[in-house]
Amino acid sequence: MEILEISGYTEFEKLNIATRYLVPRQRENAGLKDIDIEISENAIRQIIHYYTMESGVRNLEREIGSVCRKIARQVLKDGEESKEKSYHVEAKDIAQYLGVPKYRPDKANEKDHVGLTNGLAVNAFGGSILECEVAVVPGKGKLNITGLLEKGMQESAQAAMSYIRSRQKVLGLEKDFHSKYDVHIHFPSFVPKDGPSAGITMATSVASALLKIPVRKNVAMTGEITLRGRIMPIGGLKEKLLAAHRAEIEVVLVPKENQKDLKEIPRRVLNALRIVLVEHMDEVLREALVLSDPDALFGEHQTRPAEYRDGELITPEAPDAEDVPEPTVDPPGARQ
Repeated sequence: MEILEISGYTEFEKLNIATRYLVPRQRENAGLKDIDIEISENAIRQIIHYYTMESGVRNLEREIGSVCRKIARQVLKDGEESKEKSYHVEAKDIAQYLGVPKYRPDKANEKDHVGLTNGLAVNAFGGSILECEVAVVPGKGKLNITGLLEKGMQESAQAAMSYIRSRQKVLGLEKDFHSKYDVHIHFPSFVPKDGPSAGITMATSVASALLKIPVRKNVAMTGEITLRGRIMPIGGLKEKLLAAHRAEIEVVLVPKENQKDLKEIPRRVLNALRIVLVEHMDEVLREALVLSDPDALFGEHQTRPAEYRDGELITPEAPDAEDVPEPTVDPPGARQ
């Protein structure tokens, strides 16, 4: 037997399925076929975001059916007047039909915070925002990692910390910072987490906490990190970008090797996001940290990463050889 993995429906697919099939079917089931009823697209989005959490549309149809049945009760109360009356359901009316929202959708932070970074994750219900926060306290160099993390993420956190230590001079950290402070990495949501794709998220939070520089609130990221700061490709990019779009994130940092996966992303999502294709952790910190002068930290001659902006690929030109400063030391094998 061959196993076929089918990804869940996107928000746009759920909306189209509900508009074309679920709403008409539930109207007929509730005996409202001849009644003037309109459930707006925003109302359906409200149900998708606040009252369902699933990869399919089964619960969505149940909630729509509940709305239709309550409208049917109102039609019976109105009697003969219902034949000349229109029933319009908007997003603000959903709470009256379905009660208190069952779920809280992901949202970007309201302001920039030190040590708090927006990561991206994939679960059985699709993509989601995965917050990573880091606290640095006086200690003896202990690294604490909490938040129901599996072994893969714990090892990724250790790799992120090793990268920060290897860039101690570039980042302007104290020479012995790793032995003077304890670093605590925490993922607040209390669900099991696994996979290495949060590597650059953890490295960004650690760097932010050590440098005391906030992370931009409108930036989210995903990518595996190596000890040398290289960024490796990840899976589930489509679901992650859709989650960033729902959370009103503006900039998403993804591994350059995942560029081929962008062809699966809906055009409206590509147009709404600025997607930066990063290869090294230095590029991530340049984009993510609130730096008044990034060139002062990483050098002005560093080649900028390619990016998708308004759905179009933008590839910056490499710096001219004349603009690159001469090396301060002789290359290996040079004659004295």
